[in-house]
Amino acid sequence: MTPSNKLIIGLTGGIGSGKSAAAARFAEAHGIHVVDADIKSRVVVEPGRPALHHIVDRFGDAVLQDDGTLNRAVLREKVFQDPDQRRWLEQLLHPLIRDEIVTDLAAAASPYALLVSPLLVESGQYQMTQRVLVVDVPEALQIARTTARDNVPEQQVRAILQAQAQREDRLRHAHDVISNDQDLAALHRQVDALHQRYLALAEGARP
Repeated sequence: MTPSNKLIIGLTGGIGSGKSAAAARFAEAHGIHVVDADIKSRVVVEPGRPALHHIVDRFGDAVLQDDGTLNRAVLREKVFQDPDQRRWLEQLLHPLIRDEIVTDLAAAASPYALLVSPLLVESGQYQMTQRVLVVDVPEALQIARTTARDNVPEQQVRAILQAQAQREDRLRHAHDVISNDQDLAALHRQVDALHQRYLALAEGARP
């Protein structure tokens, strides 16, 4: 079920796949309204929000920065080491994130809108979209890009990959696929071609 009558494209991919670069191209070159689930996940745990209070109750003050904001790195380390804790956190946050996403998508003024989420498939957020676009890269390239970008150990990247949908699962849900194993120009060409397709689909979807 989509949040409005507008065409909603779900954009996903594993860590280090290039989701952000693809989303930036849609937004900056084509003026498409982008809703980033990662940003919404930060909003729902801001100081003063009930979710942050519940997280601190469960994990203690160690998950807080000195300024009272959530220490996402510490929390990530705790939940990726314990599947039960990760499930508890997801059950707390996913409905709150969904509400934020629905509100933002409903405000989109572009011909279609983009929902960017690394957990699009496993969280069920794809049900808010009409098409799923997967940015796909080989796992070895995901690991190399992420360790270089975030300066984190390979073991931590592999733990994140295990928590995300497997590559094959994402591809099974895909209507469209961007192969991001080349340079940025190749990524942009694929986005530009998809933009034209989505404009035609959005036009056809109008009553």
